[in-house]
Amino acid sequence: MKNPVVTGWYADPESRVYNEKVYMYVTRSLPFEEQHNLDLVVTDDLENYEIIKGILDMDTYKGATHAIWAPTVIDKDGKYYIIFAANNIMTEDEVGGLYIGVSDIPEGPFKNVFEDGRPLLNKIYNRSQPIDAHLFKDEDGRIYLYYGGWGHMMVCRMNDTMNGFLPMEEPSFDGIARELTPEAYVEAPFVMKIDGKYALMYSSGSWSQGTYHVRTAYASDPCGPFEYYDTVLDSNELANGPGHNSAFTFKGKTYIAYHRRIPGDTYPHHRVLCVDELGISGGRYMPVQMT
Repeated sequence: MKNPVVTGWYADPESRVYNEKVYMYVTRSLPFEEQHNLDLVVTDDLENYEIIKGILDMDTYKGATHAIWAPTVIDKDGKYYIIFAANNIMTEDEVGGLYIGVSDIPEGPFKNVFEDGRPLLNKIYNRSQPIDAHLFKDEDGRIYLYYGGWGHMMVCRMNDTMNGFLPMEEPSFDGIARELTPEAYVEAPFVMKIDGKYALMYSSGSWSQGTYHVRTAYASDPCGPFEYYDTVLDSNELANGPGHNSAFTFKGKTYIAYHRRIPGDTYPHHRVLCVDELGISGGRYMPVQMT
């Protein structure tokens, strides 16, 4: 492997393994007003990569015009579902939030689940901006949506048709969203089940600076509470501001996909896509050595 894995500015990778290939769904790391679609990076050997551009059918997402961010993908009943953030909304009066699309194949194109083009979620529950979605499928088939910016992490349970939410036990917001914010959380949740526990990674610090890094926490229930235990990915002499990651297991090894910055390059949108091995011991993630 070599890092960065592709040429170009990419961020926020959500990694999945389908058809013996690794699919990394990524944000185009551009100024917000220039972010009009999402791309996909595919590999079958972690050495050679293909970039598939424009995986969203944007005509089906009503009002989603810019700041197309941070995708997450899950498979269910032979379909592939994507959730992404649009428009960087600051209030519920603005159009945007989290949209959901569906495709018959993991490469897309993904069309809006809703024929009228509306978003799945544009509420700002508990001062949590609706961005940075992550879909997690438990062993029993239940699918959970983790998301949230502005320092608040939320969780919802997806319904069987992937077009809404199941009731959430109290305390919750509108009966569908619960706060799970761990220590120093900023954004970008990712959950993996390890030895019967729910292992969370999330980003802390500032996305536009070298303070960005990845922390970890764990819980005995997918709806928390999550207890912080370590920082696993941080700046060193090789790279700055690593974060907004995901993880995947491929050919017997576990890896972390993330973005990072080149030392000395302070332009906020210059982020590159990287992959490194991720150690797991005692049911917990181990610190990552960037290469």
